[in-house]
Amino acid sequence: MNRNPVLPSLTLPTEPKALRSIDLLVSQTYTGQGFLALDALPRVALEAAVCAADDGFAWAVNTFFDGVAGGEPRLKMNLGLKGQMHLICQRCMQPCLVQIEESRQFVFLANEALADAFPMEDDALEPLVISSQFDLLGTIEDEILLSLPLIPKHSEGVCEPAALRSGVDDPLNHGETAKKPDNPFNILKNMKKKE
Repeated sequence: MNRNPVLPSLTLPTEPKALRSIDLLVSQTYTGQGFLALDALPRVALEAAVCAADDGFAWAVNTFFDGVAGGEPRLKMNLGLKGQMHLICQRCMQPCLVQIEESRQFVFLANEALADAFPMEDDALEPLVISSQFDLLGTIEDEILLSLPLIPKHSEGVCEPAALRSGVDDPLNHGETAKKPDNPFNILKNMKKKE
């Protein structure tokens, strides 16, 4: 007797609005792929320095049921992301291109309590709560935000610090010599000479 029946598979829509409510409680699996421009990802767009025409993220999703020893099969999801956006370089304070390529696997659990209790040492799987109105678009956006570098910078040698570019602390600025602050020990030395 076959304990793993073949379940129907549904292709996910590519429209951002349709990705906001996916029914995961039905006995079927999903596959899908598409491209999301930054204007479809409002929280990600807030991080962008500029929105170039090529900025955005390709996504690919597939769900499947995975057997658990002595228990019911659990729904899992693979999510792949690949794309780019422009962030502010923290060295030169100008836009810099950041490219992201990530793949994640999720396991769906019945409620928040089970998701919170999911073993942290199993870092290959991220827990999510199963729902009849699962927000796939929100999950994609979360994963992009988590993948962004904490301190975005151009590659070494591509840019110079903003302070140098603007002339701050640059003794060559307009031919003027930068004035160094008086050394407090020189003042004491001069006072001692007067005595």
